[in-house]
Amino acid sequence: MLKWIRERLPAFIGTVFPERTSLAIAQGSDSGASHKAQGDACLHEGKLPEAAQWYRKAVSVDPTDAKASVGLGFALHELGQYDDAERALERVIAIDPTNADAHYLLGKIAQISARTEEALQHFSATLQFDPKFEFAYRDLAGLLFQIGQIEKAEQIAKKGVEIFPQSVDFHFLLGNLYMEGRKFALAIASFQQTLTFAPNSAEVHKMLGDALRELGQTDEAMSSYRNALQIQPDLVEAQHNLATALQSLGRLDEAVACFRLALQIQPERAEIHINVGNALAQLNQLDDAIVSYRRALGIAPDFAEAHCNLGQALRRLKQIDAAAQSFRSAILFKPTLAEAHVNLGNLSMENAQYDEAVTHFRNALTLKPNDAARHNDLGNSLFNLNRFDESIMQYRQAIQCNPEFAEAHFNLGVALQNLGQLDAAEASYRCTLEIKPDFAAAYNNLANAKKDLGCFDDALAAYRQALQIEPDFFEAHSNLLFTCAYIPGQPPAASLAEAVRFGDTVAQKARAFNEWPNRPEAGRLLRVGLVSGDLRNHPVGFFVEAILAALASDAAGRLEITAYPTLVTTDTATERIKAACHGWRSAVGLSDECLARLIREDGIDILIDLSGHSAHNRLPMFAWKPAPVQVSWLGYCATTGVTAMDYLIADPWTLPATEEIHFTEKILRLPETRLCFTAPDVEIEVSSLPVAQNDVVTFGCFNNLSKMNDAVVALWASILRKVVDSRLFLKSGQLGQIATRQAVLQRFAAHGIDEGRLIFEGFSSRADYFSAYHRIDIALDPFPFTGGTTTVDALWMGVPVLTLSGESFIARQGVGLLMNAGLPDWIAADADDYVARAVRHAGDLQGLAALRSGLRQQVLHSPIFDAQRFAGHFEAALRAMWAQWCDKQCVQAST
Repeated sequence: MLKWIRERLPAFIGTVFPERTSLAIAQGSDSGASHKAQGDACLHEGKLPEAAQWYRKAVSVDPTDAKASVGLGFALHELGQYDDAERALERVIAIDPTNADAHYLLGKIAQISARTEEALQHFSATLQFDPKFEFAYRDLAGLLFQIGQIEKAEQIAKKGVEIFPQSVDFHFLLGNLYMEGRKFALAIASFQQTLTFAPNSAEVHKMLGDALRELGQTDEAMSSYRNALQIQPDLVEAQHNLATALQSLGRLDEAVACFRLALQIQPERAEIHINVGNALAQLNQLDDAIVSYRRALGIAPDFAEAHCNLGQALRRLKQIDAAAQSFRSAILFKPTLAEAHVNLGNLSMENAQYDEAVTHFRNALTLKPNDAARHNDLGNSLFNLNRFDESIMQYRQAIQCNPEFAEAHFNLGVALQNLGQLDAAEASYRCTLEIKPDFAAAYNNLANAKKDLGCFDDALAAYRQALQIEPDFFEAHSNLLFTCAYIPGQPPAASLAEAVRFGDTVAQKARAFNEWPNRPEAGRLLRVGLVSGDLRNHPVGFFVEAILAALASDAAGRLEITAYPTLVTTDTATERIKAACHGWRSAVGLSDECLARLIREDGIDILIDLSGHSAHNRLPMFAWKPAPVQVSWLGYCATTGVTAMDYLIADPWTLPATEEIHFTEKILRLPETRLCFTAPDVEIEVSSLPVAQNDVVTFGCFNNLSKMNDAVVALWASILRKVVDSRLFLKSGQLGQIATRQAVLQRFAAHGIDEGRLIFEGFSSRADYFSAYHRIDIALDPFPFTGGTTTVDALWMGVPVLTLSGESFIARQGVGLLMNAGLPDWIAADADDYVARAVRHAGDLQGLAALRSGLRQQVLHSPIFDAQRFAGHFEAALRAMWAQWCDKQCVQAST
């Protein structure tokens, strides 16, 4: 303030200060002028108490002496005696309302007293009465800046620059105001102008660096920071910001070194310790990062962000409980820290604690209601709880917050697809791709939707687009191969070539083991591993449950099963399957290498893939060859193409020897059937023949509608034409959509079948699904992708199934089931035979009724349901595979 006083003294003392003061003193020691002159002299020398005494004397002699009162106000202000200063200055305003100095000082006192509006009025009055009052411009702009009126502050600062073009302070102030208003280019110009007058100002170089960095000119910013540090090596902010700039460029080691230099200047600054930790975390030096975070917390135990970042590092180290505690500590100290709630939500998601995740993401959204990413996270949590309608609402909210949020559009499509709303799902995927054309997963899911709609050419094209974007997108490649099974007339050689391409790709990515610690003893206890995402209420689970229970009972001591589920979802069937296993090792979240090493460490002798190219498979992991013998079975009826897969299990009916050339695996046939079903845990009886009640034969098919290709529609339409007044009952998830039903009606109408002959039903509960068999007399198997679970379900419900024998593995699945069920008369040799048998069986109502009444018991006593019998065959097959491997090891050892 003294600098300002000295600059303003001539305004009320006079430009020839020494002479005038001496003259006034000489004129009379007791005059008001003499007292004021003595006060001026003391004020000039910085003797504030003495100056105040002399000014008081001057005012007591002449209360109208405004300049003496201003001098008194000056001195008292500097002495911190604001109330007395204010009274003195108010006397000045009463005498001279235009006194700029008095208004200015009153403004300063009002500002100190937090009377902001009053301060603004006085500063404005100062400039009204003295348009060149430099400090008033500066303080008015600063106060406007302080209260957030940036535009007004800029106008005042610009005026100051105009009047005082060589003022370092005004150029620097204007630069700071531009920074606050995010006008970074203008800020750069102001700071550069400031440096023309103050080239050695480290603070200005630092601020120039900040502005340059905001515009993405990081190299230039770092040069400015280094200039600042050359001038002032202990300017901690310049050192810190240089480190931050290096961190943004990925030059993490240099960043850590700079942060540590900043800590040498200010070792107790918690924020810098956190930033050191962040850079170390980026370097995956997590233990060192944790040390830095803990140092920050040692300085500031309530630093919520430090707790949060510590939690993130602990989470990455899989120290889940400690991570959760850190996030909770962050919330304890700062309940409004949305990031901590989000991190707890993510932690819960990773550990399949979806209910908890919902709570945490909702808490985050309470703090930031328009956070699109959090709405998306909440949607994902709800989706994993199968609360699809609620998840859809959250995805749509995310899109409303951010219409360009590609992932939210994608997730919305996934949820809609799970509800069978395929057309809407397709629209969501297309929106995703408009925003993000290289989103490979969106092409994959679009292809899935087109496959489910029966648009196989479009599906294959979309899968290939996904693979063009991401050649190692193994899920899309598997889906492409799986879709080939739906296409009539698909050349087996083409499917094999595609599978081999898949196998070659996964082999290139894997580092396959070529030796194992397993002892090559043919008769010892076998450790068998199962890899599947379907160990639950799912067709694979239905087929495997009774077999595993039988093996656990009958092969105890000879064989142990360890399951490696690839999906988190569990249900009652999962619990029963788990009880029949010796070990249960989740594969969720494990990389192919980690899972392969886990299986190898577990000493698995024979590893069985239950998925093939169906959903949730881990075929790329099989390319690592973690077990000496690897087998494909159950979930897929074609070659995997993976050369590390040694065997594929079939039976005498499903895979003719002539078809073996289309497999990369060696075919091992069980003596009767490759499939053994678990009796449904639904209490429902077989009904009487429906036609006996309604006089109309009802055919039915409850398979995935995608299997109903044009050739199938034509053949079924032919049956309906030949069997007068007969109806066709179709039930599948896709038929829950009006558009799908209309499309099916049109397809049959093209063959002369009106809608009155067709019955449609969408998804239902498992109990209602079985009850629906009470309404059909004969089930029709589609082709070439024949039924599996639906065929056995129908037989268990007393409904015979008519199948068309094909050449491929998938086309003969029905043949295997019906031959083992003792129903060879329900296997057609060709299309004409298929129609003829349908017509003949539909005309034999007595035979149908008799068959229906005893069919459940017939199949329950067949190889299809005889788990003990199947388990014996299965164990023998595994033992044969193992013996061959042992023999091979012995031969190699002897040579």
